[in-house]
Amino acid sequence: MHLMMIITALALGIGIRLSYGLWCYQMSRWQRSLIAFIVPPLLLLMTAIAVISMGYHGEMLGFHASRFSYLLTIFFLGFALVRGLEITYKGWLATQKIKDYPQQNINNNIARIININLPYSAQVGFWNSELIISNGLLETLDNDHIKAVIAHEQAHTHYHDTFWFFWLGWLKRISFWLPKTNELWRDLLLLREIRADQEAAQTVDPLMLAESLLIIAQEVQKIAITNNLGVVEAGFHDIEMNNHLEERINALFSESDYFRFEGIDWHCILFTLLPLISIPFHR
Repeated sequence: MHLMMIITALALGIGIRLSYGLWCYQMSRWQRSLIAFIVPPLLLLMTAIAVISMGYHGEMLGFHASRFSYLLTIFFLGFALVRGLEITYKGWLATQKIKDYPQQNINNNIARIININLPYSAQVGFWNSELIISNGLLETLDNDHIKAVIAHEQAHTHYHDTFWFFWLGWLKRISFWLPKTNELWRDLLLLREIRADQEAAQTVDPLMLAESLLIIAQEVQKIAITNNLGVVEAGFHDIEMNNHLEERINALFSESDYFRFEGIDWHCILFTLLPLISIPFHR
């Protein structure tokens, strides 16, 4: 019976990933991508926790528990734990690394300055992140454009993007084998940047934001990438987002609700807890 639970959870997860464009077409893009990305791995995690809680002795609904399903879930949870510890350690190293960078007051914002030619800015950290700016950015942009970039970074701080995408990054690493994981991850990264752009546009000229994006993208093409802080980083320009520059700029001037952030539908998260209901039926 436990093996049937695992197979059912796996089938549901794959089904959600393959068909999300059909059953959630009325949702916002944020809702659609978050649900399709989060629900399958959480469903598998909850199923694994339920199976381990019940053990491999006894039976459920007349079916005997098996040692194989028990060991399978231990392997999956062990893998998830190792990947979690791995990215936590890498994140901690990144936060320690930035403490070596000197601080500077830029437009009344304290920033850590990286001595690289690449035009670069980011928020780095977990819940309370720090602003990182490169010398290359300060030399490439004028003061008004730098203000626009900082406003974007402040939006990442407002939404605690480094914290939430740290956990989403963990789910990505434990569900890389599920269909459309990378596709959904890239979409969430794009939506994160669009949300920060739109939040920043409430306080700065959106044209300045758009121009900053174009200027930085042009400069990045000329300079090799030499810095990457990974899982605890949320920046104004992501090299993987180069192909989405036009979409980001169009979203800045669009009045459509298509990109509007509505948060996660918690009913879907509660759905992932259903495997835990099976625990009392184990004898």
